[in-house]
Amino acid sequence: MVNQTDSVIIGVSVGLAAGILLSLCILITIRCFLKRSLKQKSSEERSASTLPIRINDILASMDSSVSMASSTEPSHAMPPSVKRGIPRPKKVAHSDIFASASGIPRYLYKDIEKATHNFTTILGQGSFGPVYKAEMSNGAVVAVKVLASNSRQGEKEFQTEVLLLSRLHHRNLVNLVGYCVERGQHMLVYEFMSNGSLANHLYVEGVRSLSWEERLNIALDISQGIEYLHEGAVPPIIHRDLKSANILLDASLTAKVADFGLSKEEMALDRRSSGLKGTYGYMDPNYVSTNMITTKSDIYSFGIIMFELITAINPQQGLMEYINLAVTGGDGKADWDEILDKRLVGDCDMEEVQLLADIAYKCLQTIPRRRPSISEITEAILRIKVRRRRLASGQNGSSSFPAEDGPSILERIQAQQIELSKMTSERGRSRRTISPPVEMAACT
Repeated sequence: MVNQTDSVIIGVSVGLAAGILLSLCILITIRCFLKRSLKQKSSEERSASTLPIRINDILASMDSSVSMASSTEPSHAMPPSVKRGIPRPKKVAHSDIFASASGIPRYLYKDIEKATHNFTTILGQGSFGPVYKAEMSNGAVVAVKVLASNSRQGEKEFQTEVLLLSRLHHRNLVNLVGYCVERGQHMLVYEFMSNGSLANHLYVEGVRSLSWEERLNIALDISQGIEYLHEGAVPPIIHRDLKSANILLDASLTAKVADFGLSKEEMALDRRSSGLKGTYGYMDPNYVSTNMITTKSDIYSFGIIMFELITAINPQQGLMEYINLAVTGGDGKADWDEILDKRLVGDCDMEEVQLLADIAYKCLQTIPRRRPSISEITEAILRIKVRRRRLASGQNGSSSFPAEDGPSILERIQAQQIELSKMTSERGRSRRTISPPVEMAACT
């Protein structure tokens, strides 16, 4: 009887132990299964969240983000809308985002220092900072633009320019060939434009004057560059700072649009909160009054540049006053010859001047929608050039001022410009509308 009881106890104990062991096995199996499923799900989410991000999306966030220097996150941090759900990465130099996103070569500081002879080969000073001429080890001559220290706005412009120019390529846009972010310095490396800026040729004494044919070619080059930005790039790009100082000329006087630091993709532009940015004398009055910017704001600026080519009058020194006075001629027609650059007398066809000035004046319409599109402007300038070629081949250039009339026409233009200058000065004193040259770059 005792043996039978012991056998029952032993059997119950063995059964209980076996049950406990089986339960543990089941629990371990379930836990492993759940852990594996969780790990697989996490891996899939991480893979999905770290898919390559379009350059344009990064670019669209640049202006609204704080500058790299003032950010508490790593300088390559993405905007909150993009980085949500992405594990915080380890510290990486912010130049790495350019290397991966832009594909533009990165130069070492020591190489640029050597190429510029320890930064002594200065070419000029821009709003971004000093510009140096550099001869690289492979013999290539380039221009190096160095961001001025303590420039937060400049850092955002630096990012914008690198990311934009990495995907914009056209014969009438200045080519960005590299960049450098090292030792707290930000540098942009461009192709070297040996003839400098259009502004220098129009306003600086000692720099050779441009002929009418060269000015007409330059107008067409600029128009084709802007046409690529507005109608060739996807999405369209608004330059926002078109001016003669940002039009550079190469050895053959081919004009190229430069300085894209303030540029924006049209679809990414917050038109009401981006702040006024541009240069006094070139800014669209409608943009100034409404803070609404479109491609037609670039058209206005280009209209001003075309009048600079015709008159060589600085927009910051009353160009619009001269234009308005020329429009209010006694016969009800615009007397563009009154404001013609006197250096063009005897070198231009006044009908061509009239045609180009009429195009430029349409670009200055107060209501943006009444301004022509950039493709319409390009077509109009091309028609002037076609007409010029036909006259040159058929009449051997007889469309220019007759040589004997040159002196008398020059005297008349000079007298008219003196009179216009007096009227402009009187208006300026009475209305106080013409301010000293000011460059505007209002930040949000």
